[in-house]
Amino acid sequence: MATENRTATEAHGCVVCGKVHTLLVVYSPSGQLLDCAVMSGDGRRVYDPRRPLVACNRHTQAEIDTALARKAARDREDAEREARGGE
Repeated sequence: MATENRTATEAHGCVVCGKVHTLLVVYSPSGQLLDCAVMSGDGRRVYDPRRPLVACNRHTQAEIDTALARKAARDREDAEREARGGE
């Protein structure tokens, strides 16, 4: 097992519109997200302790919150479907 943090450049889509942004991401040796920075000039980080997220600067906080709520609902539905055996 590695003993040093790992950095990676990753492409992630805006949580609202899907536009791709470049992020510099830092992971612990166990793979846990430690920090990230948006390298694209027209994007900003959306805080989530588990995964790197980004949004375009032009989106309001309300738009971002709505997009995150939709994503959370889809994640719950997927988890429930998987728990039922992948219906």
